Amino acid sequence: MKFIDEAIIQVHAGNGGNGCLSFRREKFIPRGGPNGGDGGDGGSVFLQVNSQLNTLIDFRYSRLFRAEHGKPGQGSECTGHSGDDLIVNVPLGTVIYDNDTNECLGDLTKEGDRLCVAKGGRHGLGNVHFKSSINRAPRRTTPGTPGEKRELRLELRVLADVGLLGFPNAGKSTLIRQVSAAKPKVADYPFTTLHPNLGVVRVDPLRSFVMADIPGLIEGAAEGAGLGVQFLKHLSRTGLLLHLVDMSETALSLAGSINTIVHELAAYSEFLAEKPRWLVFNKIDVFAPEVWKKQIQDTIEELKWDQPFFAVSAVSGEGTEKLCQAVMEYLETK
Repeated sequence: MKFIDEAIIQVHAGNGGNGCLSFRREKFIPRGGPNGGDGGDGGSVFLQVNSQLNTLIDFRYSRLFRAEHGKPGQGSECTGHSGDDLIVNVPLGTVIYDNDTNECLGDLTKEGDRLCVAKGGRHGLGNVHFKSSINRAPRRTTPGTPGEKRELRLELRVLADVGLLGFPNAGKSTLIRQVSAAKPKVADYPFTTLHPNLGVVRVDPLRSFVMADIPGLIEGAAEGAGLGVQFLKHLSRTGLLLHLVDMSETALSLAGSINTIVHELAAYSEFLAEKPRWLVFNKIDVFAPEVWKKQIQDTIEELKWDQPFFAVSAVSGEGTEKLCQAVMEYLETK
């Protein structure tokens, strides 16, 4: 299924029902007086988390959502039926924006979370409310108020503890396949990964964390090159970034390759650029140990790197257990 992580929808709440103009008329009861009832309230529109959904693809085909209008009041002081609320299911991790003002209306991050995005109109008053000692036969009512109408932008941001970052073909998808049960596509050409993938990494029977793999970045991604930075929003919820470095890359020095990704990350979001980030040197299986160890040491010294770093082979699994244990221990301290 195609991963859809953004959608524009229209929501219309129901209008309130009008108040009723009515007088009591029964045999042998002259001048019975006003008895017009109130209208019903309009239904509201709610967005609610449904964990069975994992994309916004349903909103590609259904874009308009209307709640029920309130019914008008009736005689004998009968209140009109209120319109039913409309519940629209969305995936876990959906962020809702007013598309006209760009205001963030809510962030649904827990199962069962619900947000009212369009309030139903208020009911109108029947003429029974306007009787007085000097106005025994009021012909005044009030109409129901219109329900809110909004254009919303929905953004899906995956919920993960750890995010993978790096150039295309750095081995992100291979790593997530190695350490979890996720099976993203792996191939020897750039941009094999076209949408985010999630995998649960189980360190032991009682301890696990969620890892997110997003499409790779290239130089100029912040200006739209490659797949751009449209998927970086999915890293905003993570507690830790793992920056995969392809040690077999020959076009750039390893330090230059790392700095290119850092530049693109900062150009997209200072918030993301300041997140904790560890270096993971991948594909050590293609070199002799003395060669890759020297490459890593030279790179660390050139970058003046003071954060944790790891050497792994995503293909063979070498070094991945140590990496996952360190990640788990880090997350448990946060």
